[in-house]
Amino acid sequence: MKIFVVFAVSIVLVSIFSCPMAMSAPTMPADLQIVQPEPSLSKELSAFFGKWEGTLTGNDYFVIIEKIDEEKASLYIWRSGDMYGGVGWVRREAQVIKERGKYTLWFSGIYGITKYTLKGEFLDQAISDRSTRLRRVP
Repeated sequence: MKIFVVFAVSIVLVSIFSCPMAMSAPTMPADLQIVQPEPSLSKELSAFFGKWEGTLTGNDYFVIIEKIDEEKASLYIWRSGDMYGGVGWVRREAQVIKERGKYTLWFSGIYGITKYTLKGEFLDQAISDRSTRLRRVP
């Protein structure tokens, strides 16, 4: 019986730690202003628009690209916390640039340069020397 209990608990723990867990989204900012991209905007740039989530160095991140055009993008970024104690939503204005044939959104913040690039269905986030892959959420 003892072996059965250990085996059952092991199966439950393995399934919990090996399955991706959905993060619970934070409450949306009160002044969020979602503006659909202009129809004339390229598909490559329009693809940035929307909500994204991921984890970086143990912190949950939500990124909302609420408006984008050929020159800039308005972003809302939420993080669960970091070693400096930052938690919650911050608004950023990012520049749109084209590097090596691909569009990049970037801005300079307290942690250095933050860049967002699209890689297939993912949004790659690089902050100074750290990076993560964000996935689109509804």
